[in-house]
Amino acid sequence: MIDRRTLLAGLAAVAAARAAGAQPARKVYRIGILTLGLSADHVGPEPRSAITAGFLRGLRELGYVYGENFVTEARGAESRPDRYPALAAELVRFEVDVIVAPGPMLPALKYATSTIPVVMAGAIDPVGEGLVRSLGHPGTNFTGLSLQGVTAAKRLELLKELVPSAAAAAVLWEPETLRTLQQVEAAARDRGWKLLSLEVRDVGEIEGAFKAATAARAGALLVISGGILFPQAARIAELAAGSRLAAIYSQRQFVEAGGLMCYGADLSDLWRRAAAFVDKILRGAKPADLPVEQPTKFNLVINMKAAKALGLPIPQSLLLRADEVIQ
Repeated sequence: MIDRRTLLAGLAAVAAARAAGAQPARKVYRIGILTLGLSADHVGPEPRSAITAGFLRGLRELGYVYGENFVTEARGAESRPDRYPALAAELVRFEVDVIVAPGPMLPALKYATSTIPVVMAGAIDPVGEGLVRSLGHPGTNFTGLSLQGVTAAKRLELLKELVPSAAAAAVLWEPETLRTLQQVEAAARDRGWKLLSLEVRDVGEIEGAFKAATAARAGALLVISGGILFPQAARIAELAAGSRLAAIYSQRQFVEAGGLMCYGADLSDLWRRAAAFVDKILRGAKPADLPVEQPTKFNLVINMKAAKALGLPIPQSLLLRADEVIQ
């Protein structure tokens, strides 16, 4: 025979179970990810892309579990800036909870939504582009990380230290990196260095730009990559090697693909830090109140295999400053 205490405990357990069953399921957040390359490289809990993997690592460090607390909706532009508006609009129609995107795609998001929070994964000039009112108090639906304090002039200095030639340094750039090009041009004027400007408006113009650099006898190459050039890292590194051009890039992905040298913000770390902004927003913070932050981790990476193929000796001063030397 069941005593009264046991009966009451049993009834309480049944009531608790029913109450728990009646509670709504915990929300699974949908995080939109816009990228410059292929969508397939950024989908799922174990993406091939190093930057998206960095972002998911940041979320895991904060206690988020893919499929349990959140899922991602990834869209890639495949090196076609003309696709940015449509992809931004698609994520807005999906009514995702927050969107993470790199600098080149942010203007399209500004046009697409003023309500969905957007975390910037490396905006070049968020104030100048009208994405935020100020770095300290964004005042809009945008926040995140800026590259505003990262000067491309430093890359030009490193390139001239590597190749101290009087010949012009070719600069491969695209329309959305015009602001960065202007930084480089100002630095070159101050130092009396010659530049050869090579604008690329679509993927089909890349090989022609290298032919122009060769014809002009350029002494070295600076690549300012955005939505067109960044996804073509392997092809550009191959063309630079074939053209016998010592080249410097802003992202290590080019060096990993066979390029000679890079100096710039660590994009994987930048995306990892973007996770902290997403976490705050999902917990109720407003993007307008979250100050924009700057990169804290930079990499100077030198590919010795590429240097040997070019017959180019690397100055000891550069090797001592390198964060990583790839043999």
